[in-house]
Order: sequence, then structure tokens, then C-alpha cells
Amino acid sequence: MDKVWTSVEEAVAEIPDGATLMLGGFGLCGIPENLIAALVRRGVKGLHTISNNMGVDGFGMGLMLEAGMIASHIGSYVGENKLLETMVIAGTLKVTLIPQGTLAERIRAGGAGIPAFFTPAGVGTLVAAGKETREFEGKTYLMEQWLKADYAFVKAWRGDRHGNLVYKATAQNFNPMMAAAATMTIAEVEELVEPGALPAEGIHTPGVYVQRVVVGPSYERRIERRTVRT
Repeated sequence: MDKVWTSVEEAVAEIPDGATLMLGGFGLCGIPENLIAALVRRGVKGLHTISNNMGVDGFGMGLMLEAGMIASHIGSYVGENKLLETMVIAGTLKVTLIPQGTLAERIRAGGAGIPAFFTPAGVGTLVAAGKETREFEGKTYLMEQWLKADYAFVKAWRGDRHGNLVYKATAQNFNPMMAAAATMTIAEVEELVEPGALPAEGIHTPGVYVQRVVVGPSYERRIERRTVRT
């Protein structure tokens, strides 16, 4: 039951080229920055990533993009990463943009074992191209399919040796649903506690969804964009 690994390098050592990888976080909030850095050091190639966005240049997923590790990306936002924006415009990286709520629900559906669902988001737009539509109570809905992955990297505030996780404030974002939607979930935590130390009613991700836990050696806690008065 002890799922703790000694280092981030060991935790990501077997991830192969071409894997599908979900990465938790929103902007730079709650991103698994140490697991990402360890994977960059390994130099894995041809990854198919799923994340809300790709952060900023020179940090987090931006490092993966700069290292040429990503073959395709599914997300909902491109704005803050200039290299990603340049590659999308130039057509050198396959990117699929999905409405943010739809992205969240597709990932949640993957973890819940629901292969498809209907949503009004995207009806009558480019998002609907090639997808089935159906009317319910006189309104048109678009069918969207689940999203699943080989691996998920998530970042939690506290975790125990059994893999139970607690996220801090808005760092919950995409982390809980991604933890449930992957074949193997690797969680980095700021604080490791013994089983029983986390109140059962306060656990956000039960350990049944987590295969590996590692303590992050350090955190930069960057702010995506800071604006101050002159």
C-alpha cells in the first residue's frame, strides 16, 4: 500500500515515447512542476498532452514544448505561451482547442467510465465539425467523447502513503478529474503525511486513483502574469 517513490526521476523513469499524458493545473496554479522538469531531463519524445493550457515560456509545460517533446496537444487556451502561439499559427504543432467546460467534462467522463455525453457548447461552430448532434426538448446538443490517458501528472498540497490527496484552494482545478482518468496517476505533493492524518471527509482524490506519490523537492510558485502600478 505504500506508494511513495524516492524521487521524481524514479517516478517518471518508465514513461515511454508517444505516451498520452494529462497534466493538472490551471495557468501556473497547481501544476506538477517537478514531475514535468524530471520528464524534460529524460528527453521523452512524441508525447500527446492534455492540459487546460501550456503555461508560459521557460517553465512548466513550456519546457516540454521548447525541448520538442510534444507531438500533439489538447487544451482550451493558448494565450500566455508565445512559442505555442507561434507554432499553432505556423501549423507546426497539432493543437485541438476545446471549450473549457467541455474539456473538464470530457476528462471527468473518462474517469467515470462514460464514453460520451451531449452538451450545447460548440453547436453551430467549427467545434461541431464531424460530430453527432441530437435534439432534446427542442434544443440542439453536440455529442462529445470521453478523454483518457496513459499517465496523469497531478500536484497536491498534502498526500499520504496510500495516495490519498488534498489540494489547496483553487489548485484543485483539473487535478482531481485527471487523477481519475489515467491508467497511471503520479502525484507530487508538498507535504507527505502518514495514513490516517488526513480527515476522511476532506480527501479530494482517494488513493485508489493514485499509483505513485513523490514529494516535490521545491516549488517556485510563479505567477503567470503580474501587473503593478507604475
